[in-house]
Amino acid sequence: MFSKEEAKTGKKPFWLKVKLPSHQNFFFVQDILKKHNLNTICQSAKCPNIARCWTQKTATFLILGDTCTRHCAFCAVKKDIPSPLSAQEPAEVAEAVVSLDLFYAVITSVTRDDLSDGGASHFAQTIKAIKERKPEAKVEVLIPDFEGNEEALEAILEARPEVVNHNLETVEAIYPQIQRPKENYERSLRILQKLKARKAITKSGIMVGLGENEEQILQTFADLRSVSCDLLTIGQYLQPTRENVPICKYYKPQEFQQLKTEALHLGFKDVASGPLVRSSFEAHKLYRTFLKTKEN
Repeated sequence: MFSKEEAKTGKKPFWLKVKLPSHQNFFFVQDILKKHNLNTICQSAKCPNIARCWTQKTATFLILGDTCTRHCAFCAVKKDIPSPLSAQEPAEVAEAVVSLDLFYAVITSVTRDDLSDGGASHFAQTIKAIKERKPEAKVEVLIPDFEGNEEALEAILEARPEVVNHNLETVEAIYPQIQRPKENYERSLRILQKLKARKAITKSGIMVGLGENEEQILQTFADLRSVSCDLLTIGQYLQPTRENVPICKYYKPQEFQQLKTEALHLGFKDVASGPLVRSSFEAHKLYRTFLKTKEN
Protein backbone atom coordinates (compact mmCIF):
# COMPACT_ATOMS: atom_id res chain seq x y z
CA MET A 1 0.00 0.00 0.00
CA PHE A 2 1.22 3.49 -0.85
CA SER A 3 1.57 5.55 2.31
CA LYS A 4 0.48 9.16 2.68
CA GLU A 5 4.11 10.21 2.39
CA GLU A 6 4.53 8.36 -0.90
CA ALA A 7 1.34 9.90 -2.22
CA LYS A 8 2.66 13.38 -1.48
CA THR A 9 5.74 12.83 -3.62
CA GLY A 10 3.52 12.91 -6.69
CA LYS A 11 4.74 9.50 -7.88
CA LYS A 12 1.80 7.56 -9.25
CA PRO A 13 1.56 3.77 -9.07
CA PHE A 14 1.82 1.86 -12.34
CA TRP A 15 -1.91 1.06 -12.47
CA LEU A 16 -2.69 4.75 -12.99
CA LYS A 17 -0.55 5.11 -16.11
CA VAL A 18 -2.51 5.76 -19.31
CA LYS A 19 -1.57 5.85 -22.99
CA LEU A 20 -1.37 9.04 -24.99
CA PRO A 21 -4.00 9.46 -27.71
CA SER A 22 -2.98 8.12 -31.11
CA HIS A 23 -6.03 6.48 -32.69
CA GLN A 24 -7.78 8.33 -35.52
CA ASN A 25 -11.08 8.13 -33.63
CA PHE A 26 -9.64 10.40 -30.93
CA PHE A 27 -8.98 13.13 -33.46
CA PHE A 28 -12.36 12.54 -35.12
CA VAL A 29 -14.10 13.24 -31.79
CA GLN A 30 -11.88 16.26 -31.25
CA ASP A 31 -12.89 17.67 -34.64
CA ILE A 32 -16.61 17.10 -34.00
CA LEU A 33 -16.39 18.96 -30.68
CA LYS A 34 -14.55 21.87 -32.28
CA LYS A 35 -17.04 22.01 -35.15
CA HIS A 36 -19.94 22.39 -32.72
CA ASN A 37 -18.02 24.59 -30.26
CA LEU A 38 -18.69 22.20 -27.39
CA ASN A 39 -17.03 21.61 -24.04
CA THR A 40 -16.47 18.24 -22.39
CA ILE A 41 -15.80 17.31 -18.81
CA CYS A 42 -13.11 15.05 -20.26
CA GLN A 43 -11.05 18.15 -21.05
CA SER A 44 -12.19 20.56 -18.34
CA ALA A 45 -11.67 18.09 -15.48
CA LYS A 46 -8.46 16.63 -16.93
CA CYS A 47 -9.96 13.14 -17.01
CA PRO A 48 -7.31 10.40 -17.32
CA ASN A 49 -9.65 8.36 -19.54
CA ILE A 50 -9.90 10.90 -22.35
CA ALA A 51 -7.78 8.89 -24.82
CA ARG A 52 -9.62 5.67 -24.00
CA CYS A 53 -13.11 7.15 -24.30
CA TRP A 54 -12.55 9.33 -27.34
CA THR A 55 -10.93 6.40 -29.12
CA GLN A 56 -14.22 4.59 -28.52
CA LYS A 57 -15.96 7.64 -30.04
CA THR A 58 -17.68 8.72 -26.86
CA ALA A 59 -17.38 11.82 -24.69
CA THR A 60 -19.21 13.44 -21.78
CA PHE A 61 -20.62 16.80 -22.83
CA LEU A 62 -20.23 19.77 -20.48
CA ILE A 63 -23.06 22.28 -20.85
CA LEU A 64 -23.88 25.69 -19.34
CA GLY A 65 -20.47 26.95 -20.44
CA ASP A 66 -17.06 26.01 -19.09
CA THR A 67 -16.90 28.20 -15.96
CA CYS A 68 -18.21 27.16 -12.55
CA THR A 69 -19.56 29.51 -9.88
CA ARG A 70 -18.34 27.31 -7.01
CA HIS A 71 -14.82 26.66 -5.80
CA CYS A 72 -14.64 22.99 -4.87
CA ALA A 73 -11.02 22.24 -4.00
CA PHE A 74 -10.81 18.90 -5.82
CA CYS A 75 -11.98 20.08 -9.24
CA ALA A 76 -9.96 21.33 -12.22
CA VAL A 77 -12.90 23.03 -13.96
CA LYS A 78 -12.40 26.77 -14.45
CA LYS A 79 -13.89 28.94 -11.70
CA ASP A 80 -14.87 32.56 -12.36
CA ILE A 81 -17.78 34.70 -13.49
CA PRO A 82 -19.43 32.60 -16.23
CA SER A 83 -20.48 33.79 -19.66
CA PRO A 84 -24.14 33.98 -20.75
CA LEU A 85 -25.71 30.73 -21.87
CA SER A 86 -25.51 29.75 -25.52
CA ALA A 87 -29.00 29.32 -26.97
CA GLN A 88 -27.47 27.09 -29.66
CA GLU A 89 -25.79 24.70 -27.23
CA PRO A 90 -28.66 22.15 -26.89
CA ALA A 91 -28.96 21.79 -30.66
CA GLU A 92 -25.19 21.59 -31.10
CA VAL A 93 -24.95 18.81 -28.50
CA ALA A 94 -27.72 16.94 -30.31
CA GLU A 95 -25.91 17.31 -33.64
CA ALA A 96 -22.69 16.02 -32.08
CA VAL A 97 -24.57 13.00 -30.69
CA VAL A 98 -25.79 12.28 -34.23
CA SER A 99 -22.33 12.82 -35.77
CA LEU A 100 -20.73 10.47 -33.23
CA ASP A 101 -23.62 8.02 -33.60
CA LEU A 102 -23.95 7.74 -29.83
CA PHE A 103 -26.53 5.31 -28.53
CA TYR A 104 -25.88 6.47 -24.95
CA ALA A 105 -25.14 10.15 -24.32
CA VAL A 106 -23.92 11.55 -20.99
CA ILE A 107 -24.50 15.23 -20.25
CA THR A 108 -23.08 17.11 -17.28
CA SER A 109 -22.53 20.77 -16.47
CA VAL A 110 -20.69 23.32 -14.45
CA THR A 111 -22.60 24.64 -11.45
CA ARG A 112 -24.40 27.89 -12.26
CA ASP A 113 -25.67 29.45 -9.04
CA ASP A 114 -26.03 32.72 -10.97
CA LEU A 115 -29.04 31.33 -12.86
CA SER A 116 -32.49 31.29 -11.24
CA ASP A 117 -33.01 27.60 -12.00
CA GLY A 118 -29.34 26.64 -11.90
CA GLY A 119 -29.50 25.85 -15.61
CA ALA A 120 -32.12 23.09 -15.27
CA SER A 121 -34.19 24.39 -18.21
CA HIS A 122 -31.05 24.32 -20.36
CA PHE A 123 -30.46 20.71 -19.32
CA ALA A 124 -34.05 19.90 -20.27
CA GLN A 125 -33.68 21.57 -23.67
CA THR A 126 -30.52 19.56 -24.32
CA ILE A 127 -32.18 16.25 -23.40
CA LYS A 128 -35.15 17.04 -25.61
CA ALA A 129 -32.95 18.12 -28.51
CA ILE A 130 -31.05 14.83 -28.39
CA LYS A 131 -34.24 12.77 -28.30
CA GLU A 132 -35.70 14.74 -31.21
CA ARG A 133 -32.61 14.30 -33.39
CA LYS A 134 -31.83 10.71 -32.33
CA PRO A 135 -34.92 9.15 -30.72
CA GLU A 136 -33.21 5.81 -30.07
CA ALA A 137 -30.44 7.42 -28.01
CA LYS A 138 -30.50 7.03 -24.23
CA VAL A 139 -29.51 10.03 -22.11
CA GLU A 140 -27.83 10.13 -18.72
CA VAL A 141 -27.47 13.46 -16.94
CA LEU A 142 -25.02 14.25 -14.16
CA ILE A 143 -26.59 17.23 -12.43
CA PRO A 144 -25.45 19.76 -9.81
CA ASP A 145 -27.58 20.28 -6.71
CA PHE A 146 -29.47 23.33 -8.09
CA GLU A 147 -29.29 24.60 -4.48
CA GLY A 148 -32.07 22.13 -3.67
CA ASN A 149 -34.56 23.74 -6.07
CA GLU A 150 -37.36 21.18 -6.53
CA GLU A 151 -38.76 22.95 -9.61
CA ALA A 152 -35.35 22.54 -11.24
CA LEU A 153 -35.41 18.81 -10.52
CA GLU A 154 -38.92 18.62 -11.97
CA ALA A 155 -37.73 20.28 -15.18
CA ILE A 156 -35.02 17.62 -15.52
CA LEU A 157 -37.45 14.77 -14.94
CA GLU A 158 -40.03 16.12 -17.38
CA ALA A 159 -37.41 15.85 -20.14
CA ARG A 160 -37.28 12.10 -19.40
CA PRO A 161 -33.58 11.21 -19.19
CA GLU A 162 -32.95 7.50 -18.69
CA VAL A 163 -30.60 8.01 -15.72
CA VAL A 164 -30.12 10.93 -13.33
CA ASN A 165 -26.73 11.06 -11.64
CA HIS A 166 -25.85 13.32 -8.73
CA ASN A 167 -22.51 12.80 -7.03
CA LEU A 168 -21.82 12.93 -3.31
CA GLU A 169 -18.14 13.21 -4.36
CA THR A 170 -16.70 12.09 -1.01
CA VAL A 171 -17.61 11.14 2.55
CA GLU A 172 -19.35 13.72 4.71
CA ALA A 173 -16.37 14.31 7.01
CA ILE A 174 -14.20 15.43 4.07
CA TYR A 175 -16.63 18.12 2.84
CA PRO A 176 -14.94 21.03 4.65
CA GLN A 177 -11.61 19.90 3.20
CA ILE A 178 -12.94 20.22 -0.36
CA GLN A 179 -14.60 23.58 0.43
CA ARG A 180 -18.15 22.30 0.56
CA PRO A 181 -20.49 23.05 3.48
CA LYS A 182 -21.24 19.84 5.39
CA GLU A 183 -24.98 20.50 5.05
CA ASN A 184 -24.61 20.02 1.28
CA TYR A 185 -24.10 16.31 1.92
CA GLU A 186 -27.63 15.98 3.31
CA ARG A 187 -28.94 18.21 0.53
CA SER A 188 -27.52 15.85 -2.07
CA LEU A 189 -29.08 12.85 -0.37
CA ARG A 190 -32.44 14.63 -0.36
CA ILE A 191 -32.07 15.30 -4.08
CA LEU A 192 -31.46 11.63 -4.79
CA GLN A 193 -34.41 10.73 -2.58
CA LYS A 194 -36.72 13.11 -4.45
CA LEU A 195 -35.55 11.76 -7.79
CA LYS A 196 -36.22 8.20 -6.68
CA ALA A 197 -39.67 9.19 -5.40
CA ARG A 198 -40.43 10.16 -9.01
CA LYS A 199 -39.28 6.71 -10.20
CA ALA A 200 -36.01 7.93 -11.73
CA ILE A 201 -33.06 5.58 -12.13
CA THR A 202 -30.58 7.21 -9.78
CA LYS A 203 -26.81 7.13 -9.68
CA SER A 204 -24.08 8.69 -7.58
CA GLY A 205 -20.32 8.61 -7.26
CA ILE A 206 -17.50 9.15 -4.83
CA MET A 207 -13.74 9.66 -4.98
CA VAL A 208 -11.37 7.99 -2.54
CA GLY A 209 -7.90 9.07 -1.53
CA LEU A 210 -8.80 12.34 0.19
CA GLY A 211 -8.16 11.12 3.72
CA GLU A 212 -11.36 9.15 4.39
CA ASN A 213 -11.39 5.84 6.24
CA GLU A 214 -13.17 2.56 5.51
CA GLU A 215 -15.90 3.13 8.09
CA GLN A 216 -16.74 6.49 6.52
CA ILE A 217 -16.84 4.98 3.02
CA LEU A 218 -19.19 2.23 4.12
CA GLN A 219 -21.40 4.77 5.89
CA THR A 220 -21.57 6.76 2.65
CA PHE A 221 -22.67 3.62 0.79
CA ALA A 222 -25.33 3.06 3.45
CA ASP A 223 -26.50 6.67 3.19
CA LEU A 224 -26.92 6.30 -0.57
CA ARG A 225 -28.84 3.06 -0.19
CA SER A 226 -31.07 4.71 2.45
CA VAL A 227 -32.40 6.88 -0.40
CA SER A 228 -32.55 3.85 -2.75
CA CYS A 229 -29.74 4.99 -5.04
CA ASP A 230 -29.48 2.41 -7.83
CA LEU A 231 -25.99 2.78 -9.35
CA LEU A 232 -22.60 3.80 -7.98
CA THR A 233 -19.16 4.77 -9.24
CA ILE A 234 -16.02 4.71 -7.08
CA GLY A 235 -12.75 6.16 -8.35
CA GLN A 236 -9.33 7.35 -7.25
CA TYR A 237 -8.97 11.07 -6.55
CA LEU A 238 -6.09 12.50 -8.56
CA GLN A 239 -4.87 16.00 -7.79
CA PRO A 240 -5.38 17.83 -11.12
CA THR A 241 -3.26 20.92 -10.34
CA ARG A 242 -1.04 22.20 -7.53
CA GLU A 243 -3.86 24.51 -6.46
CA ASN A 244 -6.18 21.59 -5.71
CA VAL A 245 -6.37 19.64 -2.46
CA PRO A 246 -3.51 17.12 -2.22
CA ILE A 247 -4.01 13.39 -2.50
CA CYS A 248 -3.63 11.38 0.71
CA LYS A 249 -3.64 7.79 -0.51
CA TYR A 250 -3.54 5.65 -3.64
CA TYR A 251 -5.93 2.72 -3.36
CA LYS A 252 -4.88 -0.56 -4.96
CA PRO A 253 -7.07 -2.22 -7.63
CA GLN A 254 -7.93 -5.02 -5.21
CA GLU A 255 -9.15 -2.48 -2.67
CA PHE A 256 -11.50 -1.06 -5.28
CA GLN A 257 -12.78 -4.56 -5.92
CA GLN A 258 -13.41 -4.99 -2.20
CA LEU A 259 -15.34 -1.70 -2.10
CA LYS A 260 -17.42 -2.86 -5.05
CA THR A 261 -18.25 -6.10 -3.26
CA GLU A 262 -19.31 -4.20 -0.14
CA ALA A 263 -21.48 -1.82 -2.18
CA LEU A 264 -23.19 -4.61 -4.10
CA HIS A 265 -23.86 -6.40 -0.82
CA LEU A 266 -25.78 -3.30 0.33
CA GLY A 267 -28.07 -3.51 -2.68
CA PHE A 268 -26.76 -1.31 -5.47
CA LYS A 269 -27.87 -2.70 -8.83
CA ASP A 270 -24.39 -2.21 -10.28
CA VAL A 271 -21.11 -0.58 -9.28
CA ALA A 272 -18.13 0.60 -11.31
CA SER A 273 -15.12 0.68 -9.00
CA GLY A 274 -11.49 1.17 -9.97
CA PRO A 275 -8.56 3.59 -9.94
CA LEU A 276 -9.57 5.26 -13.22
CA VAL A 277 -13.34 5.07 -12.79
CA ARG A 278 -15.15 8.37 -13.19
CA SER A 279 -18.84 9.32 -13.09
CA SER A 280 -19.52 8.44 -16.72
CA PHE A 281 -17.15 5.46 -16.88
CA GLU A 282 -18.85 2.77 -18.99
CA ALA A 283 -22.15 4.41 -18.06
CA HIS A 284 -24.06 2.45 -20.67
CA LYS A 285 -22.99 -0.84 -19.07
CA LEU A 286 -24.32 0.15 -15.66
CA TYR A 287 -27.60 1.21 -17.27
CA ARG A 288 -27.91 -2.12 -19.08
CA THR A 289 -27.21 -4.04 -15.89
CA PHE A 290 -29.95 -2.07 -14.16
CA LEU A 291 -32.41 -3.00 -16.91
CA LYS A 292 -31.48 -6.67 -16.57
CA THR A 293 -32.08 -6.58 -12.81
CA LYS A 294 -35.53 -5.11 -13.45
CA GLU A 295 -36.34 -7.93 -15.87
CA ASN A 296 -35.36 -10.66 -13.41
